[in-house]
Parts: sequence; structure tokens; C-alpha cells
Amino acid sequence: MTAETFVTRITAHSVDTLKSQIYLDWNSTSPPHADVLAAMQFAGKHVWANPASVHAWGRNSKNLIESVRDALANLIEVHPRDLVFTSGGTEANNWALHDVPGLILSRIEHPSVTRQGEKLERAGHPVRWLDVPRSGIIEPNSVEHGLIGMPLGTCVAVTAVNHESGVIQPVAAIAEVVHRSGAILHVDAVQALGKLPVNYWNCWDSVSIAAHKIRGPKGIGALAWRCGRKVPTPLFAGGGQERGLRPGTVDPVLVAGFGAALYRIPDYSNSLPRLAALRDQLETALGTLVESNIGPHVSRLGHVSSLFVRNWSAEELVAALDLEGVCISSGSACSAGTAEVSPVITAMFDANRARSSVRVTLGETTSDEDIRSAIDVFRSVLSRS
Repeated sequence: MTAETFVTRITAHSVDTLKSQIYLDWNSTSPPHADVLAAMQFAGKHVWANPASVHAWGRNSKNLIESVRDALANLIEVHPRDLVFTSGGTEANNWALHDVPGLILSRIEHPSVTRQGEKLERAGHPVRWLDVPRSGIIEPNSVEHGLIGMPLGTCVAVTAVNHESGVIQPVAAIAEVVHRSGAILHVDAVQALGKLPVNYWNCWDSVSIAAHKIRGPKGIGALAWRCGRKVPTPLFAGGGQERGLRPGTVDPVLVAGFGAALYRIPDYSNSLPRLAALRDQLETALGTLVESNIGPHVSRLGHVSSLFVRNWSAEELVAALDLEGVCISSGSACSAGTAEVSPVITAMFDANRARSSVRVTLGETTSDEDIRSAIDVFRSVLSRS
């Protein structure tokens, strides 16, 4: 049995059917690039050994992992010893925040951050939730006010680029307030890596990153922290991998894919101006049929569109578009399948608006024809209301 036959037998749709779909859900995950798949295939054949083994095969895997660690550490300007590979952004966020003495955050953070805040709150730790204006921008003054009376070492958690709205947070200004108060700043950079210059958000005390948002593999990310900051205590009990901080065998195949994705970040970044023009074309063409949830003067990434569609529930619209071959989402994929409406749009506006809001996100392979076709499908579906 070939690999294609095996996969086709156990998946919902044929490869040919999926090729006909217009994929506009890149913030959920991005399709692995051919270079990434090639690197993983080669590593799967030749660099598959346990990197903790001291023999030649193990050393080969170890060298690959450390080379990619060095590359990522160099990119985000941290010492390699202060960067640990994780299973992705969710684990990295949980690990960074699970033992902080106090936490300040907002409801527009990723679920891996907000759920951790709720967990700390239930355990009796001081947690403060910041108000979110309609702009979706966390104001530094709000952070400064929230820090009053919080314990020493309190952590402020902020997402550099919001996963649903694409809004870019003023990370540098927030960092200045946080550090002046003696607190620490955790930045979720999962949606920022490769899309926003590193120097814009590189003022963190700890940072979380994931590979699959930049056309790398799922199942691998990283947590890094500044030299001098208290090293977060391990989440798991186990062996001595990753200097005893993150037990479990590091997969050199996933790391190889991560490394290939890092190598081609310039190509990914160069596609963003073109995507911004396509996103604007989509929003303009839909005109009065939809309303952007983001104000015209709010800084956001050019590949993200958060749309309010009156008289439609988000779930119904996503399903209707899917039937016509256009794939979008109603918010974070991490909340899909739950009854919860978008907490981001709820925090910015209210639950009623969130119930009728969808997210459209473009990516490197999105073409002019994709957007023209998507516009036609949107218009056709929305004419039914």
C-alpha cells in the first residue's frame, strides 16, 4: 500500500477534492512548505536517532537539534541555553505562566494563556484582567494601573499579534511599563514570528513560538527566556532532556522541519505586502455585506481580516462557505467544537457581535484568483440572507 493510498483511505476527502478548496485559514495553521517536508523526509531516513544517545547516530541527531536551536536563538537574540523546544505554543505559554506569583492579562489572549489565568485564579493566586477597548489594543496605561498592588515578580502576558484580529500590540511600550514596575513580560509571538520584525516584539522576559504558523510542522515550538530571569520550573516529571527542564525525547525530524521553516522566513515575510493588497481587495469588494471588526487606523497584519456579518451566525457562514469550497474560521481553532463564541471579539465588542464574526486569513500561496473566487462565493452565499 502506498502512503497516498493509506492516507486517502482514512481521511474525509480525497486529495483532488481538497486541492479544489480555497484555503483562507492560515492563522489556524499553514501548509508545510515543500522545503520543510523535504528536510523532514531526509531527517526521517538519516537523522532519526535519539539525541540523548552517545553513539554516532545519537550525536548526529544532537548536532542537528543544536544547530536549529542556535539558529532560532540567534534570530530572537537569546543565548541557546535559554531556549527549550516544546510541543508548540500552547505548552510554551502554559510553562511560562504556571508558577508565576501573579498574572496580568486580558481576554483577547490565546486560550492557552487565558485558561492558565483562570487556573491560577482558582488556586487563589492574584490575577487581574485588563479591560479591552474596541480597538483591540492593550493600552500601556491600563497595564501600569493593573500592576498596582500586585506581588513582586508578577507577570504580564501579551500576544504580539492577536490570533483572531491580527491587531499588533504596542509591545515595546508595554514592556517599558512592566519593567519600570519590576514585573516581567511574557510575549506570545506565535503569530508574530516571520510576519512582524523581531525587533518590534523582542523586549520580552519570556517568549513562546510555534513552527506551524510559518509553514513548519505541527507539534514543535519553543519557550525562551532572558538570561538572569528565573528559569520556569518544569511542567513535567521525567528524564534529563533539555537540561532537565523539559523531559521527553526531542524529535530531530520535527526539529529539521522547524529549521527549514526558519531558513525561509525571508521568503515568507516578502509575501506579506502582496497579501495585504489581496486582503484589502476582499474587504472592499464585499462592501456593505460585511463590516470589519478592526478600525481603519488600527495597526494590524495585512493577511488577517476579522469580519462582522449581520444576520448570520459565524458557524452557519463557515459551513455555507465550506460547501462552496472556501475555508475560513469563526475564530481560534483551539476553541473550535465548543459552544463558546470568540472571546476576542466578545472582549472588544460583545457576545452578539462575536456570534456573527468570522476570520479570514491569507497566506503565501493565496493567489489573486483565490481572492476573486472567494469574493464571488461570499457574495453568492450572503445573498441568501
